[in-house]
Amino acid sequence: MTKLTREIATTNGFRDLTEITVEQLAGYTRICSGAFWYCSSLTSITIPNSVDSIGRGAFAGCGSLTSITIPEGVNIIGVEAFINCSSLTSITIPNSVTSIGQQAFCGCSSLTSITIPNRVTSIGRGAFYRCSSLTSITIPNSVDSIGNGAFAGCRSLTSITIPNSVDSIGENAFAN
Repeated sequence: MTKLTREIATTNGFRDLTEITVEQLAGYTRICSGAFWYCSSLTSITIPNSVDSIGRGAFAGCGSLTSITIPEGVNIIGVEAFINCSSLTSITIPNSVTSIGQQAFCGCSSLTSITIPNRVTSIGRGAFYRCSSLTSITIPNSVDSIGNGAFAGCRSLTSITIPNSVDSIGENAFAN
């Protein structure tokens, strides 16, 4: 049996879009690459439970986005999914997430804390690069690799505990 999906393909050009509600996205299973790319007025979004993946650059450059709710059921946060969301202050990644893509939160300069769920096995290259307000990070025992530059430029990071499960830390993972 083929699973039918509803995808949000692109809203590029909706620069004045400020809010998206669950009702508007109900029934969608995937937020595709670049779907809300540079929707610079978007301040908040609640993703419905039906969504299982957030594509590459889905919210890239949404500089006014301050909050986002990612529901249980989302498995993948794609490459550059939230890159340069400079107003994003906090995000909760649900336990269903197994993959955080390269540069997923790069340039989220207002992000202060993040908890990585227990199912994530690797933190992609540059995943939190230039998250200059990030003060704490919790890495679970499920993580076995931290990519190159994963936390580079996190100048406010004061403590981090790296579990024994990590057997690979990439170049410049904690540079600057």
